[in-house]
Amino acid sequence: MSTSKVAPLLTNMEEAVGSVEDKEYTCFSDAIAIQKNSSILSVEVVKNIETAVNEGKLGEVVSIVKDISQEVSRSTVKIAVTGDSGNGMSSFINALRLIGHEEEDSAPTGVVRTTQKPACYSSSRFPNVDLWDLPGTGVTAQSMENYLEEMDFEKYDLIIIIASEQFSSNHVKLAKAMQRMKKRFYVVWTKLDRHLGTSAHSEPQLLRSIQESIQENLQKEGVKVPPIFLVSSFKPSLHDFPKLRDTLKKDIPSMRYYGLLGTVIQICEKTINEIVETINKSIDEDNLKSIGNSNPDNLGECQKVFQERLGVDDRSLHQVALIMNQPDVDSMIAKLSQVTQRDQDGWTLPQLSRSGIKRFYTRFNDNISGCFDSRRHRHMSQKDVLDEVAKQTKKILREILKQSIILPQ
Repeated sequence: MSTSKVAPLLTNMEEAVGSVEDKEYTCFSDAIAIQKNSSILSVEVVKNIETAVNEGKLGEVVSIVKDISQEVSRSTVKIAVTGDSGNGMSSFINALRLIGHEEEDSAPTGVVRTTQKPACYSSSRFPNVDLWDLPGTGVTAQSMENYLEEMDFEKYDLIIIIASEQFSSNHVKLAKAMQRMKKRFYVVWTKLDRHLGTSAHSEPQLLRSIQESIQENLQKEGVKVPPIFLVSSFKPSLHDFPKLRDTLKKDIPSMRYYGLLGTVIQICEKTINEIVETINKSIDEDNLKSIGNSNPDNLGECQKVFQERLGVDDRSLHQVALIMNQPDVDSMIAKLSQVTQRDQDGWTLPQLSRSGIKRFYTRFNDNISGCFDSRRHRHMSQKDVLDEVAKQTKKILREILKQSIILPQ
């Protein structure tokens, strides 16, 4: 059964590639964007994660994530199918679902544009997946910027860009916009049977030519080449269709788990930043004793206290390893601790504490020495150590969460 929602087409479709203004996306990797209105986690779960991080209890974060992983494995993945009008998006959706155009639940197809508004379809071959058939681009004078806004691509987990007769400027614009949004996307060339029937080239030559043409058009605009599939919607068991289905079945579970992973990382890092801001105020007020630092002039002591506050001291990491049921707790602690031993200049925090503030501060100004009696320099040094510990905490959290959320193979 299909469902639909109104998405009126706007005006003015003639803007150049790259004209779409950047929107605000919160990203945790090159491939994933986490929407600010993400509904992966309930308000209660978000609050529990924030509380655990704020109390330096990373093990509790692991427990929370493990508890919700099963629920996330059944969450709905939204896939949008888009492209120039007439490229056969609706026919492609029917072929992907392995149903005929005449069947009751099929997507309407025809010579004239039949998709006037986004329509949602499902398939038993892809459980808990919504396939959204979007109105095509290029039918009106609608701008690409308005099309992207009206189609609301933010809410989709995967975008499939359909092309057929040519890989047009609109296709490139769509791909470039998806890359900017850090959205996962495929390119699918349909109507391959038509090209094979009219081409003077052999099939391998034609397939290679189409593939290379798409790649060149994308690379010229600085777009990283996505998975490309060459198919015929009238022959859904031939060419790249089986490969496409296999790729989808592999990627769909990962989309669910990466969405969870990215959302949790976003919440944790926001809370860590808030902790750092609070400690920075304590540094400015010469009040590190409020977080248990009895010797604020000692950078080694500062490092130790900051790590305890953020939950990445050895004792806390030991508890995390136990919660994660790691067979070799000591080995895991050593691995996680290695993450904390480097900063961008090749220094380590233990080295900083052994060398003293004078050697540490020469990184900022070779003319500064004997900074122990300088309140300003002491604060700056303490904040540098805090920033490094916070950076390390984020790295450790990512490692812990990646190990806690077992991604499907």
